[in-house]
Amino acid sequence: MRSAIHSSFGDPSSVLSIEDRPIPQPGPGQIRIRMSMAAIHNHDLLTVSGDYGYKPDLPAVAGTEGTGIVDALGEGVSHLKVGQRVAASGQGTWAEYYIASAMAAVPLPDSISDEAGAQLISMPLSALTLLDFAGVEKGDWIIQNAANGAVGKTLAMFAKPRQINVINLVRRDEAVRELADLGIQNVVSTSQTGWRDTVNALSGGAAIKAGVDGVGGPASGDLLSVLGENGLLISFGLMSGTPMQLSASDMIFKQAVVKGFWLAKIAPKLPAEKMKSHISEIVEAVANGTVTLTVSEVFGLDDIAKAAKAAGEHGRTGKVLLRA
Repeated sequence: MRSAIHSSFGDPSSVLSIEDRPIPQPGPGQIRIRMSMAAIHNHDLLTVSGDYGYKPDLPAVAGTEGTGIVDALGEGVSHLKVGQRVAASGQGTWAEYYIASAMAAVPLPDSISDEAGAQLISMPLSALTLLDFAGVEKGDWIIQNAANGAVGKTLAMFAKPRQINVINLVRRDEAVRELADLGIQNVVSTSQTGWRDTVNALSGGAAIKAGVDGVGGPASGDLLSVLGENGLLISFGLMSGTPMQLSASDMIFKQAVVKGFWLAKIAPKLPAEKMKSHISEIVEAVANGTVTLTVSEVFGLDDIAKAAKAAGEHGRTGKVLLRA
């Protein structure tokens, strides 16, 4: 089978290549999926470059999420059937076939497209879990940067029916309109002079309880500067590639707390009912259009180098996907 392989860590557009690999066999409790589409997430690119918190043994098939048709069942799997269409995370999804845990596979209704199914789990689940992690409730205010990213957009969409107020920071003026077109409000471009005054006006002076930082660098300090007393700053990503830069006075006088968030560590500790509730909410929201999962480009698997390069570019309006 065709697989996107890297035998070294480095620039994904340079180290990834298509090679032929044996079709994998599912073990007990597993399924094999014939991939239809797979997402290229930022953490996938970081894994290939060697900069993520997890490093696979090399050579490795890249990719962690996709959608497709159940092709084979491992021992003990009885709740799924061959031919069923599912979304599922797994290792090595950038291939014609991949293995996933049967219990983690999500059957897809016809109302969810392959384009949405390929990115159904990781980013939306991160968004829902982040809302819980932030400890925000109805009427509270939260602020996030990288709001035009996949997690940022879904977090804002999931927060709306919960009546949690979200201020969405972006770095480009054009991104304000992009989010408005998705029905996302309270969008502020940090390229504008006086953006902090705009944030204060939107919140009406109410204390902002938590900030979600997906950028790092000076942007971390920008978020901290607008948090209220005892505010929580959540480090979620490092798009800038530089360490968080925080004001000591803001930390001290606001009695702020900084925490790191990594879904790979948090998800396994979630109660089974909580995880089931989150997945059900995601499926329902995407199926009925409450949450929109946007796509920037779709590439064939053979164009993995071009796809990886496109996924790493700033200014994308949606996820880059691979088609088998």
